[in-house]
Formats: sequence, C-alpha cells, structure tokens
Amino acid sequence: MSRVGKKPVAVPAGVTAKVDGQAVSVKGAKGELHFVVPDEVNVKLENNAIIVDPRAESKRARAMWGMSRSMINNLVIGVTAGFTKTLEITGVGYKAAVAGKNVQLSLGFSHDVVYAIPAGVTIVTPKPTEITITGADKRQVGQVAAEIRSYRGPEPYKGKGVRYSDEFIFRKEGKKK
Repeated sequence: MSRVGKKPVAVPAGVTAKVDGQAVSVKGAKGELHFVVPDEVNVKLENNAIIVDPRAESKRARAMWGMSRSMINNLVIGVTAGFTKTLEITGVGYKAAVAGKNVQLSLGFSHDVVYAIPAGVTIVTPKPTEITITGADKRQVGQVAAEIRSYRGPEPYKGKGVRYSDEFIFRKEGKKK
C-alpha cells in the first residue's frame, strides 16, 4: 500500500485545479502547470482536494499511485510558492554572472562557459560564487541546476567545482611522500 498516495492533495485558496480524464492542470500565482497521470491510476477532484487511486493491485499500479500523487503535489506547491536550488562555486578564479538571457561561467577552462537560461526559470547570482535558480516546475529547476553543475562537478581532493549548497563532498587525502 502507498502511504504517500492515500493522502489527498489539498488545493489552497487562489489556486484552480482541473481534472480532465488523465490530465491534471493547476493554475496559480506563479503560472500554470500540467501533468498527465499514467493509465494505472485514477484521479478525481472532490471538495477542493485531488484524490488519486490505483485502478488495480499490481506492483506498477501501486508505484504509479504514489508517484502521481507526489507529482500533483509538486504542481500545487510550484504554482503557490515555487522551487529554489542554490549552487556554490568553489575554486580560485571560478565565478558566475548573469548577462541578459545567459549565465556566464568562468570555471578554469580556456574559455567562459555560456549557459542559455530556459523559459520558466529565473537565475540570479547574489555573489559571484553563488547561483540561485528559481521556478514553478520542480523538474525543470532541478534539470537546470544539474546541467550547470555538470560543466565542472566538485572534485574530491580540493573540493573545486560547482556543487549544490546542501551537498557534502567527501574529501580524499592527497599523495604522500
């Protein structure tokens, strides 16, 4: 049994939710988001809450039940509060700056890395060594953060590179004489 799927997703005031067959759309202050629920799951809107139920007792149906409920909950949180990821840049001369619709990253290469900011995501650099990514879609915010991190991931010896603010880097000891 899914412990996550049993709980209905509450629709707060100021948010309109619409269920049309397997498609769920949620509209709020931060925008409008959509999700198509898998066929193994039944979804309905009752009393300002979205209820998700499995159609069968198969293992896949139970897995999709919890996942669908989490995805719908992320839609509601996204249109009300939004999501934020923070990246930290560590290393001598490593820095980031927002220039128009691009993020310019100096990460120790012979050239600057230019990353185009996708629609629906806002990137701010409060400090040259910090990048804050915000948006309504949790998946998109996480994907943008992962793409920026992939240019120069943190290395275990000196800890140089781009890392998530809440990420722990396991440090290794260097060579000994």
